[in-house]
This record gives sequence, C-alpha cells and structure tokens, in this order.
Amino acid sequence: MKIERHSKIVELISKYEIETQEELAALLNKEGYNVTQATVSRDIRELKLTKMPVEGGKQKYVVIQNKEGWMSDKYIRVLRDGYVSMDMAQNILVIKTVSGMAMAVAAALDAMQWNEVVGCIAGDDTIMCAVRSADDTLILMEKIKKVVATK
Repeated sequence: MKIERHSKIVELISKYEIETQEELAALLNKEGYNVTQATVSRDIRELKLTKMPVEGGKQKYVVIQNKEGWMSDKYIRVLRDGYVSMDMAQNILVIKTVSGMAMAVAAALDAMQWNEVVGCIAGDDTIMCAVRSADDTLILMEKIKKVVATK
C-alpha cells in the first residue's frame, strides 16, 4: 500500500502544482488513500521531495532526480510488483500490469527517464508506452526484462 501511495504522490506532484502537505493530503484522500497530514509528512521525507519556486511567488513539491539512488530503487520495485507481461506493436509497447497498478507502473516508467520512452498512458491494468522507434521498443523491452527478472 505504501509503494502505491508513494507512486500516487509522485504522479500527483508531477500533474499539479502542490504547495502544502495539506493540499497533497486532500488530493490523496480524494484518490481513495486515507491519509493524515502526518502520514504525508513522513511520505515527503521518505520520497526526499523538495520544493521549487514557480510563477507567482509560490512553490511546489518536486522529486529530486537521482537516477542511481534511492528513488530509482522505489521505481524498480513498483515496476517489479506491478508488471505482468508486455508486447510490442512497432513503436508502441503495451504493458499488462496487476489490476489497479497501471498508473503506478506508468509513473515509474516515466520517472526512470529512459531515452527510448516518449510517454505512457495508463488505464487500470494496461499501459500504452509510446517509444521513439521499433528498434528502441526492442531495447526498452530488454531493459524492462532485466529489471523484472531479478524479482
């Protein structure tokens, strides 16, 4: 549950300009996560989120990008936990996930910032991942296989 909540937090802060813990808690509760401000505070600390300035003198939470560090471990765990199978259609990679995990896995794939990935669209248990080319799709499939093979 915690991994799913952390993935949802990363997804929400990438989608919205969230300035306070209370705003984040309200959005999480709206998404079906029963959280308090204290829980959100711990999550922010564990995810190592920071604030950056945005227009209008406000600030928003962001993920510190560290490809080799702790966050990539989180994303790898989300990918491993949610992954079921994948198949390619030219430069589109279709990834099947455990029911309800497609959004979290797609957010993890986006956060991994692999060069081959243009972007992901997720439903409940299926992700359509736009890839730069058919050759890149094969490369991406190998990367994913290596990540999920070490379950």
